[in-house]
Amino acid sequence: MKTELVIVGGGPAGLAAAVAAYDAGIRDILILERDTALGGILQQCIHNGFGLHRFGEELTGPEYAARYIDEVEKRAIPHMLETMVLSVENKVVTAMNKTRGIFSIEAQAIVLAMGCRERPRGALNIPGTRPAGIYTAGTAQRFVNMEGYMPGKEVVILGSGDIGLIMARRMTLEGAKVKAVCELMPYSGGLNRNIVQCLQDFDIPLMLSHTVSRIEGTDRVTGVYIAEVDEKLSVKPETEQYIPCDTLLLSCGLLPENELTKGAKIPLDPITGGASVNENRQTATDGVFACGNVLHVHDLVDFVSEEAALAGISAAQYIQEGAKASSRSLSVSASGKVRYTVPQRIDHTDKAVRVFFRVGSVVDNAVLTVKCGETVLMTKKKRRMAPGEMESFEIPVSVLEKADGNLTVCVE
Repeated sequence: MKTELVIVGGGPAGLAAAVAAYDAGIRDILILERDTALGGILQQCIHNGFGLHRFGEELTGPEYAARYIDEVEKRAIPHMLETMVLSVENKVVTAMNKTRGIFSIEAQAIVLAMGCRERPRGALNIPGTRPAGIYTAGTAQRFVNMEGYMPGKEVVILGSGDIGLIMARRMTLEGAKVKAVCELMPYSGGLNRNIVQCLQDFDIPLMLSHTVSRIEGTDRVTGVYIAEVDEKLSVKPETEQYIPCDTLLLSCGLLPENELTKGAKIPLDPITGGASVNENRQTATDGVFACGNVLHVHDLVDFVSEEAALAGISAAQYIQEGAKASSRSLSVSASGKVRYTVPQRIDHTDKAVRVFFRVGSVVDNAVLTVKCGETVLMTKKKRRMAPGEMESFEIPVSVLEKADGNLTVCVE
């Protein structure tokens, strides 16, 4: 089986990439999705707040997904559901489903859009037994919003990522008592609007620099011990306090779903956990692109769609024109309070490049600096930045032309 463009993943990134590639002139497109429906994680996100940037209106997750599903259907872009991709190698995608068994697809270009997964309890090393009542926040969200089950009645949430904050509100609205949201870091990992709307509006305490130190219970969670942590994030035993509860939700970070990328021997960025890409979202392998949460975890799905559209257009251009030669390539690295940048390299300096980044801690009244060696190429003032919110800036062509080496993005 041969196809011009294969898109792995039918969530918001995969759908946006498919629509953009089609509109750029590619008609032979195939979307592969392992779930029973298109739309990805958005189908269980029934709260509003999506689409403000992309559509200029406030939508729920299913409504946002439906916009792109409709666009895919209008263009009659083929897709296979309940199809698991097993490997990606040399632009050959091997997949399986219950009707075709194991099959291979030869593609001219591939867009990786597999999304991300939650960090499980096993990665957190919390002492205690293994009772029922411990869920990731996303699993609890699916139970409540799609399956119609309540995970519990008395809840403690560990981690203040956006999913955890949203589930604090959701559980409260369904009649549960959320006793505390504990956050290991001295700042929240979620958007400020979610802190206000999901915690403060419901008088749910946010306990910064706190973690769950022990879990109590044999058959079912009966309570947890929470404690303060010091500057090295080590538990301070003398601060331990017991909170009775029957449910512990974990919202401790998202991990890009990059097993296929690793199998394809595509280099990953050690900070983002996603592929290292250029300004067109092309990985180190020609013709293989990555976008959305499989590349780096976004805070807004609107930005996922924007990035996926860029990847889809770039994949279309690759199919139509082949690999575009680069006269020079600039690496882009993070420094100071900047944790990472995307893209990690700029292969073509004939157009402005938007760089996305996150800081490692809350920063007020800072100056963003782009350097080439010791030479300052541009600066930009930033009033406030937080780890939970992705930042971006544009490097104009005039600045790229001045760079004769690698670029460093720094916040001081």
